[in-house]
Amino acid sequence: MEETGTVQKRVAAEIDLDRLMQNAEWLKKKLAPHTAFAAVVKADGYGHGAVPIARELDPLADWYCVATAEEALNLRSHAIGKPILILGPVPEEQYEALIQAEVRMPVFTAEEAEAMGRQAEKVGKKALAHLAVDTGMNRIGIKPSPEVVSTAKRMAESCGLLLEGAFTHLYRADERTLSSARRQCLLFQHFLEELKRRGIQPEWCHVANSAAIMRGIGTDFHMVRAGIAMYGIAPSREMEGETLPLSPVMSLRSRVSYVKEIEAGEEISYGGIFRSEHSMRVATVSAGYADGYPRSLSNCGQVLIAGRRARILGRICMDQMMVDVSDNPEAKRGSAVTLLGQDGSEAITLEELSQRSGRFPYEFVCDISRRVPRVYFRKGVQVGTKDWFQDRYDSIR
Repeated sequence: MEETGTVQKRVAAEIDLDRLMQNAEWLKKKLAPHTAFAAVVKADGYGHGAVPIARELDPLADWYCVATAEEALNLRSHAIGKPILILGPVPEEQYEALIQAEVRMPVFTAEEAEAMGRQAEKVGKKALAHLAVDTGMNRIGIKPSPEVVSTAKRMAESCGLLLEGAFTHLYRADERTLSSARRQCLLFQHFLEELKRRGIQPEWCHVANSAAIMRGIGTDFHMVRAGIAMYGIAPSREMEGETLPLSPVMSLRSRVSYVKEIEAGEEISYGGIFRSEHSMRVATVSAGYADGYPRSLSNCGQVLIAGRRARILGRICMDQMMVDVSDNPEAKRGSAVTLLGQDGSEAITLEELSQRSGRFPYEFVCDISRRVPRVYFRKGVQVGTKDWFQDRYDSIR
């Protein structure tokens, strides 16, 4: 798109790598020099592209965190060599590949530890595991009570398994009141002390997510896990009002494919929920809900064309939408359309889109679909793309 320097695409997500690094550097400066920095690149780097993001962060990141075995192995297949930790449950059939790739897995039952150990002995390498501890979220993890210390000890002593780390997740660190997060840190610390008394001292203990790093909670352990804030997104609406020097990394651009005049009384899009009260100039935009743009913005969202706002008219379609350009003579076929991001002095922010659509900001960026190319910029110059031109199917005729 000529106005932004993007390649000619019907729709594209622009990723500003300079902003990514600025956000990560700001987070890292809040840590003690000895604290390891784990970059969370799960969900394909929160929709930004896990491999390009991991490569860009390589000078800063000590570790990478993902959610699934497939995400971890994808990083390894692209020569990401630093330690990788999976944060979610792992099916037993994937243990062998992960042990071979030296990917760290979460463990929270004795049965898991034994199965990992058996697979490790078969492979001839140690299974590297981090003990998942449930301090209140009730998702995964062992409860941090003195009664389960013996279970943890048995897990740590499983043949073939190295209990390298321990972690928990602060599920309310992004709220105004931080008593819950502080309670979780205390529970985790006391549990580690119980483990130490039984001779178990994991090398890597970690609790802090983006919100906790920003507020200095739980950063006194061995490592932190930086996620959403690296991408320039506030961890919660309650933190949006705080002074956060974060810059959004993703912009979403499309283009005008057609401009037409309509008369009073004409309807627009499915269901005819918009009917014009007077003659209008209407532009069709080449983006829709199959690209990840929320259908809930029908008849209420806005986009930017030539630095001016244009209201969405009627229902957003799967691949297209219509907008009002009656007062924008610069809007023409081929004009760039900003769905998310800056255009001149105007901006469509993720917070605005979230409030108008009822979508969570994390959800918005994660749901930008794979048919939307990611286009990467450094110092305003395009340096790469991530495109899905064709799918590959094994054993399907």
